[in-house]
Amino acid sequence: MANAELTDAIRSRLRAAADPVRAAGAQAYMKSEMPSLGVRVPEVRRIVKAAAAELPPGPLGELKSTVLELWRGASWREERYAAIDLTGLRLAAGELSMLPVYEEIIRSGAWWDLVDGVSHRLCALLQAHREDLTPVLRRWSTDEDFWIRRASITAQLGAKAATDAALLRDVIEANLVDREFFIRKAIGWALRDYSGTEPDWVRTFVERHGQELSALSRKEALRNLP
Repeated sequence: MANAELTDAIRSRLRAAADPVRAAGAQAYMKSEMPSLGVRVPEVRRIVKAAAAELPPGPLGELKSTVLELWRGASWREERYAAIDLTGLRLAAGELSMLPVYEEIIRSGAWWDLVDGVSHRLCALLQAHREDLTPVLRRWSTDEDFWIRRASITAQLGAKAATDAALLRDVIEANLVDREFFIRKAIGWALRDYSGTEPDWVRTFVERHGQELSALSRKEALRNLP
């Protein structure tokens, strides 16, 4: 059962922090049908952190229910940001049972800010549960939903030396022919991120795939390399 006090507190505090002028610009920028309150992301995080400290969710099951209640019942985009921020509580860290929650956020959020909001959660799960997550991400890399495919590509952002290079190679290669902008951008982003740790690996990958890589992916991949 969801923690109703916590969800009510988050919703009311977000509304109290609303900025109508900024909201119009934010909604236009995100090209979102869901309206915005105009609350900046750092302020959303502050509100969630404070509310969760005052009204902490109990066991993990309650946290998951609270996240999904806030996510599914959202009237404002910031409520969805808040739901994602709740998944960052220590209670959920490294918990494999959170994966279905992240998958629902990706599939129903279906836009870059929401999908990318859980990429670091997926990365943490992969580090904690490689045997379980590796086949999931490989399966996601060929899913019909391109947002799920994007998540498979961005799931190792920030992993640095802990990056599974073979997995990164496989999920990217599965999407090389895709002309979707958000897939091409994700490929370039993932390669650029890994170039900070293994520049030679990234150079070799780009050289090997030549014209298979889109110009956007290639440019992003090599952006930080001399």
